[in-house]
Amino acid sequence: MKTAILGLPMTGKTSLFTILTGVHEPARMGQMDARVGVAKVPDPRLDALAKIFEPPKVTYATIEYLDFPSISKEALANASYLAGLRVADSIAHVLRVFTDETVPHEKGSVDPLRDAADVEVELILSDLVVIEKRMERLEKDRKKQKSPELDHEFDILTRCKQALEADQPIRNLEFTADEEKRIRGFQFLSQKPMLYVLNVGDTDASRLHGVEEEFRKGPLGQGRNTAITGICGKVEAELAELGPEEAAEFMKDYGIVESGLHRIITATYSLLGLMSFLTAGDTECRAWTVPINSKAPVAAGAIHSDFEKKFIRAEVVNWQLLVDHNGYGPLKEKGLLRLEGKEYIVKDGDVLVIRHS
Repeated sequence: MKTAILGLPMTGKTSLFTILTGVHEPARMGQMDARVGVAKVPDPRLDALAKIFEPPKVTYATIEYLDFPSISKEALANASYLAGLRVADSIAHVLRVFTDETVPHEKGSVDPLRDAADVEVELILSDLVVIEKRMERLEKDRKKQKSPELDHEFDILTRCKQALEADQPIRNLEFTADEEKRIRGFQFLSQKPMLYVLNVGDTDASRLHGVEEEFRKGPLGQGRNTAITGICGKVEAELAELGPEEAAEFMKDYGIVESGLHRIITATYSLLGLMSFLTAGDTECRAWTVPINSKAPVAAGAIHSDFEKKFIRAEVVNWQLLVDHNGYGPLKEKGLLRLEGKEYIVKDGDVLVIRHS
């Protein structure tokens, strides 16, 4: 899962990337390539299972973050910048909410709604260029041959073009599964799920939830496939330098309930419709990421493709029940380890043991 981190200059996006991934290597001057880093997804459930089984290996789910140079017309005209952005599954747009006279805003004032709209326009214009070129080609092909397939694609792109010309991102449109499949290859930028990351000042660190709610009631909270979360980059940077106990005390002083890393990852999972199931044993405890409402064979396929093809049944138990009973043995004695078939919908926090041929 790849998430592109975008933002205007001086928003704190690169600091956020460093906090999330631990990558401190500076961007190369004049280069349009994104820096790449991987963030481990914190999972207390996995930690609790590891205490029970004490395996030599504990594997957390991960998210790959791409830190792009500041977005601009020039950047979006760069082939390397565009190519890297198009492969992302979602976009995290860091919006500057904090005020700091020592860090001037390039537009002279702090206005997150204006900044969000300006970046959205750039994504829309980039998609319009792609659509217009493709529609020109389709027009020529349709004159040469009658094809329901070409007509259908042209109709879908016409809908997209009309939305973009009305300053509406493609993510606001609803598509059937077939339509979605037909346009997937274009990798439209304005179709990607958008997470707005509000970077607040340290004076607002204790009221992050309140700030989020204020923005959710405004224009940013009205679009489809969008989400809003808040962080305090200044506080998060200090937290990243502390040990667990010191960090907990520091967060308490600022009135912060959870880290920015956890907030962003939780928001990203929700936006993309993802969840984690777990596997646990003496050799490894591991978290696996699958779409919400995945059936048991799909979850098995996340572990190994052969498991999906040769799936028979899954032994299922909630992670908390497994921890409370200190392992599988007591669960089996009490008949609490369920056997589920191919139609079972896996739930977030399920622990699975896959039976396959």
